[in-house]
Order: sequence, then C-alpha cells, then structure tokens
Amino acid sequence: MDEPTVAVGRITRAHGVQGEVAVLVISEVPERFRAGATLWTEDGRAFTVSASRSHGDRLLVRFEGVGDRDQADALRGTLLVVPESASPVLPEGTWWDHQIVGCSVQTDAGRALGTVRDVIHTAANDVWSVFDDAETETLIPVIEDVIVEVDVAAKRIVVREVPGLTAPE
Repeated sequence: MDEPTVAVGRITRAHGVQGEVAVLVISEVPERFRAGATLWTEDGRAFTVSASRSHGDRLLVRFEGVGDRDQADALRGTLLVVPESASPVLPEGTWWDHQIVGCSVQTDAGRALGTVRDVIHTAANDVWSVFDDAETETLIPVIEDVIVEVDVAAKRIVVREVPGLTAPE
C-alpha cells in the first residue's frame, strides 16, 4: 500500500470450523467490519468481510475465501489495517500509530528516553515501545496519568517521570 495505514484490529484466533476468526477490534468506526468492507494485512493482502457478529468482548468475522479452520488459524496474530485516507478525521488529542512511530520521547524533567519504534495494542491500553541510543527499551503505557504532551507535527512526546517507568539515570 502506497500510503500510511491505520490499525483497526488483530485476529486473535480461529473460531469454529467454518473459517470464522475472532478479532480484537481497535477501531472506533463500526463500519470497518460490516459485510463488503475490505481490510488489509500489513504485508498488503486484502480481505473482504462476508459477515461479522459480536461474541463477548470480541468480534467474530468471516472473510471471503477463508472457508475452514486451518485457513482461519493461519491468520492468527494478523494485524488488520486500512489506508489512512479511509479514516475519519481524528478528534483533538488523538493520533494514528504511524504518527507516533519516530517521535522522540522525553520526561517532563527533560530526560531523553529515546524514539518510539512500535505501538503495541493491548486490551487495556496502547503501549509505546521506546528505544534509546544504547538500544534499551522503555515501555510507555498510553494513559492519561503518564502522557503529558503529544506533538505529532514536531515528532515530540513528553511523559511524566513516574517511579518505576524507566531505569534511573
């Protein structure tokens, strides 16, 4: 895909024997998983939704061309994305993953922590994986108590100096 993408879900497992998959939805746009919608994998494969239904805290999705458990199980762990242009304008104070990756991170005390390399989506909250020049990883929970400021235009993030968040200098 030639443009930035936005993560909308992750396939967690196969469900049943007819090709359905359980999806952890990480999108606030319900139309993403309606019949006829197209989703892509990070490697560019396109999948068209043929049906979807709620199942507890997950969504069960059936894709065209995925007809049995083995095909569904092969998709376990797959991140589903859409082109950024297919996404609505974000509200103030929110951002897409690709806008965060590459941002420098420092504490509110001015200590540089490194650069965001990855956004990890968990059921509780997102986590930013930040690496410094010595390749030391710091995991930053994306929660109100930790994040002070995000300036995607300047590629700069400020986080609170929270005890235990990082190794002492």
